[in-house]
Amino acid sequence: MAKLSRRDFIRIGALGVGSLTVGQFLSACTQLLSPQTSPTDSPASPASSTDIPTLETAPSPTQVSPTETVTPLNFPDLVVARGGEPEALVRQSLAAIGGMERFVPRSANVIIKPNICVGYSYEYAATTNPWVVGTLVKLCFEAGAGSVRVMDYPYGTEAKNGYKTSGIKDQVEAAGGEMAFMAPVFKYVKTAIPAGKDLKETEVFGDVLNADVLINVPIAKDHVITRLTLGMKNLMGVILDRDTIHVNPGQRIADLNSLIRPQLNVVDAVRILVANGPGGGNLDDVRKLDTLIVSPDIVAADSYATTLFGFKPTDIAYITRAAAMGLGHMDIENLNIKEISVAG
Repeated sequence: MAKLSRRDFIRIGALGVGSLTVGQFLSACTQLLSPQTSPTDSPASPASSTDIPTLETAPSPTQVSPTETVTPLNFPDLVVARGGEPEALVRQSLAAIGGMERFVPRSANVIIKPNICVGYSYEYAATTNPWVVGTLVKLCFEAGAGSVRVMDYPYGTEAKNGYKTSGIKDQVEAAGGEMAFMAPVFKYVKTAIPAGKDLKETEVFGDVLNADVLINVPIAKDHVITRLTLGMKNLMGVILDRDTIHVNPGQRIADLNSLIRPQLNVVDAVRILVANGPGGGNLDDVRKLDTLIVSPDIVAADSYATTLFGFKPTDIAYITRAAAMGLGHMDIENLNIKEISVAG
């Protein structure tokens, strides 16, 4: 079966798929885009015309002959890297989960979505660490990406100022990537959310809809409305009307995440903001953890990140709603989690 691109996923999800219900389609795509097989599962049988292979088990037709047995690759569901400098954290955590090549095909059009917030530098833990973002750009190009653009719709500052002050612009451009602006209103596309329970449509930045790969890079921090802002909430930055999410944030963030499905989520916990989020502004509210959480499962990544603040996944409404919708796993005690210690 041909690889289902993120662009095709959104297009098909919006239009419907033959006789499949939306729920059946999303369930099938979840199998394809999110790792579901633990290392203890039985090896998958060769795919038939009705099977949808998982990310771990899908063989390349040029690599497997009809007589070969397909052995599933036992990637962890989630990697937690601790210690070391940001670039080493990114490189070693990605290597542990299968390498950037697992997520970025050659010549792919990649968008990286950090959290760029207010006009502070990264030390205040309101914005994603610039070296984390810059290293992801490098890894994308090393995997053979055709283009890598980094973008956000900043809160509390103009994009031009936020891109520069955060330090992200310098690191992205040094790595050969492009900082793109999301300002033109005409580039937002009204898009149906077939699986949405409360939010049924929203205007999404068109380039995000058309990207081959979306990499979500939030910073883990306190939030006055939702208690924490993590990977799922970071995707509010790809829509035009963010205020509509605040009407019912728990369910509507989950609804948005049924539409926007990053291939990879990298939660930046090099520094975390433990109070007065999302803007912060006081270094006394910052804790330096030198930690990174990496997973294709956004619910799992966010669920693990709650533990850094002394919470449980069930304490965050959008996590429980997303798990109930089948968008990922919040039962982190049952996941295959690889923890690594990074030196240097």
